[in-house]
Amino acid sequence: MKGLTLAHLYPHEMNIYGDTGNVLVLRKRLEWRGIPVRVVPVAVGDELPRDTDILLGGGGQDAAQGDIGADFVTRGSALRAMADDGVVMLAICGSYQLLGHEFITKDGEHIAGVSVLDVVTKGSDHRLIGNNHVETEWGTLVGFENHSGLTELGAGTTALGRAATGRGNNGSDLTEGAVRGNVFGTYLHGPVLAKSPGFADELLRRALSRQGASQALEPLDDSLALAAAKVAVGRPR
Repeated sequence: MKGLTLAHLYPHEMNIYGDTGNVLVLRKRLEWRGIPVRVVPVAVGDELPRDTDILLGGGGQDAAQGDIGADFVTRGSALRAMADDGVVMLAICGSYQLLGHEFITKDGEHIAGVSVLDVVTKGSDHRLIGNNHVETEWGTLVGFENHSGLTELGAGTTALGRAATGRGNNGSDLTEGAVRGNVFGTYLHGPVLAKSPGFADELLRRALSRQGASQALEPLDDSLALAAAKVAVGRPR
């Protein structure tokens, strides 16, 4: 088997609440199954690997997002082409917002995104914070959210799931995250894949299927991850 290449966008600037853990989870789940994996960190100015199978981006403090925002926009055409080609993407919080059309600050400033996802985010004085669990077609996703940007989905995307706590994208319509093809955006930090192993395997299945691999993934013992998820669901903060 050829194996997978994981591209990790801005690992130093966009790693709030352990989002780099998503890279570690996918790498270990591949290694445990004997599937080769290569992780490529992508900093400001670096080229994206042409053989990227999964692209991962995390969230960051507002200052960090400002530092990488201009660089992110220069990657717009490449990211749109990758999405159209079926590359699997998982974008958390700030990276999720940047994949949309734009972020409008609470002061009315328009910050351009790259339009991979049909979403628009508006800043607010209201912060959505705490443990959250989201019901999806791939099972319950569990993570921690902390954002004041409120995201609305356009017709070109569907929600990743329904926020059981009522927070999620915007605190009003019960949606959480967005999906377009193999592109997934979510506000769940934590890292989300550590407590959502079924979803982690869904990302791997999609990436391997894109390569033409058809065999099922070997089952893993996820009892500890699922126990951690159960505890997190019961904690408001």
